[in-house]
Amino acid sequence: MSRPTPETSVIPPEALGDLVDVLARRGFRVVGPKVRDGAIVYDDLESAGDLPIGWTDEQEAGRYRLVRRDDEARFGYVVGPHSWKQFLFPPRVRLWQARRENGGFEIDEEPPPDAPLALIGVRSCELHAIDVQDRVFLGGKFADRDYGARRQDAFLVAVNCFEPGGTCFCVSMGTGPKAESGYDLALTEILEGEHRLLVEAGSERGAEVLHELSGREADDGDFDAAGRAMAGAAERMGRTFDPSDLRGLLARNLEHPRWDDVATRCLSCTNCTLVCPTCFCSSVEDVTDLAGEQAERHRSWDSCFSVEHAYLHGGSIRPSSRSRYRQWLTHKFGTWHDQFGTSGCVGCGRCISWCPVGIDVTEELTAIRTSEEVPDAND
Repeated sequence: MSRPTPETSVIPPEALGDLVDVLARRGFRVVGPKVRDGAIVYDDLESAGDLPIGWTDEQEAGRYRLVRRDDEARFGYVVGPHSWKQFLFPPRVRLWQARRENGGFEIDEEPPPDAPLALIGVRSCELHAIDVQDRVFLGGKFADRDYGARRQDAFLVAVNCFEPGGTCFCVSMGTGPKAESGYDLALTEILEGEHRLLVEAGSERGAEVLHELSGREADDGDFDAAGRAMAGAAERMGRTFDPSDLRGLLARNLEHPRWDDVATRCLSCTNCTLVCPTCFCSSVEDVTDLAGEQAERHRSWDSCFSVEHAYLHGGSIRPSSRSRYRQWLTHKFGTWHDQFGTSGCVGCGRCISWCPVGIDVTEELTAIRTSEEVPDAND
């Protein structure tokens, strides 16, 4: 763990209330984790009292349970069904509206959000997911205006993991558990000894906010305890697998029998793509009133597991669940590199936890790799 700098401090858990207040006074819409409907979700925070104090979640393939902890940890959970994608790339958004005037149409684009976002509780894997979507929506020749408006000036408060989940595999993907960059502030909750949080600034405005919080200077004991907490999380990852040359592995196995095995289980429900923090497929719908005087264009999330997603004139080019699952997995772990220079997976494990039949991407990838390593009995 790095040693103290002028941009580090230690605060008591109660000072998180000051953090929420400072961000709100600076004009941010403050969003963070809270308990609702039997899960830990991301929503607007009125105060630090909304945080999931003393709660955690137990996750396995096709299973999620909210349970009580035996302490008062504020960030002692893993990740739930929501990702930060819903705030930066909403499930449904109006892109523009038009009205008939003077023999023509006047088109009004949607105004930018009323306030910039302050996201509290962003895990390292989720920071990587935001970076992936930044490449998708802002890194090409044509930037997405709506995403850019929501992403602009967003204040990110990262939280380093000390409690991995049963389906987490961020270590295998190189995306956690410690936040390395891309944040304004990074929190490490320390439960060893005195309950406290180590706060590190990652930007100039992060340092400005940190100076408004009541705390003390961090010492070696704080850094060592934080390092042990994250090292313990890395050692207790629920899933591990070999991520080397996944693009080549999948390209060599497009007709592997494992795709048929998955097809017998996959429901094509789209859950995996909806909970994924990097999936970005969308569709566009135009709506016109009966008189033809007003029209609106909406964008909504779509999924490559939908038959209509791959529909061309004459029919769908991926009519089977086998072909749709193969498209998703080979794109996510393989050809995403060709498009965006990175993997489309950050190892958060949501797709495993929220799959109704418990399909596990790490299991599928390992099975394909293992089949290459085992010699054919006919050879």
